[in-house]
Amino acid sequence: MTEVISVRFRGGCKNYYFDPKGSTVRMGDQVIVETAQGLEFATCTEGNHDVDDSAIVKPLCAMVRMATENDRRTAEYNKKRESEAFDICEKKIADHKLEMKLVNVSCSFDGSKIIFFFTADGRVDFRELVRDLASVFRARIELRQIGVRDEAKMIGGLGICGRPFCCSQFLDGFMPVSIKMAKTQSLSLNPTKISGTCGRLMCCLKYEQNAYEDAMKRMPKAESFVQTPDGPGNVKSVDLLQEKVKVSLDAAPDPLKCYHNCEVCVLRNGKGNRDGIAVPAERPARYVEPKEEEEEVIAPMIAAPFYMNPEVERLEEAPVREKIGGPETADKPRRRRSRGHRGGAKPGAPEGAKPAAPQSPKEAAPAPQKKAPRPPRPAGGEKAPGAEKPAPSGEQAEGADARRRRPHHRGGRRRNKNGGAAPEAPQAE
Repeated sequence: MTEVISVRFRGGCKNYYFDPKGSTVRMGDQVIVETAQGLEFATCTEGNHDVDDSAIVKPLCAMVRMATENDRRTAEYNKKRESEAFDICEKKIADHKLEMKLVNVSCSFDGSKIIFFFTADGRVDFRELVRDLASVFRARIELRQIGVRDEAKMIGGLGICGRPFCCSQFLDGFMPVSIKMAKTQSLSLNPTKISGTCGRLMCCLKYEQNAYEDAMKRMPKAESFVQTPDGPGNVKSVDLLQEKVKVSLDAAPDPLKCYHNCEVCVLRNGKGNRDGIAVPAERPARYVEPKEEEEEVIAPMIAAPFYMNPEVERLEEAPVREKIGGPETADKPRRRRSRGHRGGAKPGAPEGAKPAAPQSPKEAAPAPQKKAPRPPRPAGGEKAPGAEKPAPSGEQAEGADARRRRPHHRGGRRRNKNGGAAPEAPQAE
């Protein structure tokens, strides 16, 4: 075991091991390390840790020092220098009329070397271009031709899945991908559907290849002769993901029946002749899918009225004060209401009596009393016996005269129903 630190250089996603030389480095710290190209500015992705000796490429380079503020300013200056060099190189390429596409520019930490990355369909004679660039920058110039996959890794972007390119995010190196992987996974062989933005086969075809290869070892091939719970037949198609096969039975070749891998017994794997193959009398058992454990769902308890829930006992018909307050409040005197004692017992009623039920307006109104019949009036204008009123006293007579002299409604005398003046009150004789 060797103690190392993992660092990552700018613009890359691959981690490199370096010897910390006894220093304690944490993740995120910026360090200066010694490489084959000279001093470089890097960022620590994993602090001091131990790794196996087999994972280290010896001799192991060492970390020079922790980055200082001056080192950070130098790194920012190199970024600006790379941007200027990119524009100047594109102009020089156009002047020399070279068929090449400039992708990226990298400047060393000490500024003694500048690397230009480009893509081209074939070989390009760029010797004159190198002389012009060296005269401009006064540094060592290197032009390096890369492929389209390296171009996509440097530039970055979004794939057809909507996520950033795998090569620019976490892949340490490019994995070999072939069209055989697409055939094994039963994918469409249309190049536009299985190719990435770079124009090559997508790197993600390699991710599930091992799972498909393991399933192919356990599944029968197409046109295999198998024994099923329903009898012998030939395999017509294989689903590696679900581990199911479609079989054309000898007894009923149409339609095809689907079986799980454990329901078939392979008598001959692949194409061939059936002659001499003994069909066993015992048939495989049918596959029963395991039931998922159902989680107990507790329904929320919703309070319902007693008339909707028969299990709830009805409240006894008792005064409300006894239900709410209990036996302690039952002994307290009842507060009387000032407006006709509504909702409570009538005054003078015995204690504990039930309150009177509310009545309808018709029932609450008092019954009209019938007037006594008027005695018949005798003919000839004579007054009926007992109809004479007693003579008013002196004070009553004065009050009657004052009322007679008082003006009535609208300043006129009150009229009777027949339109005439109201008869004067009889005077005392």
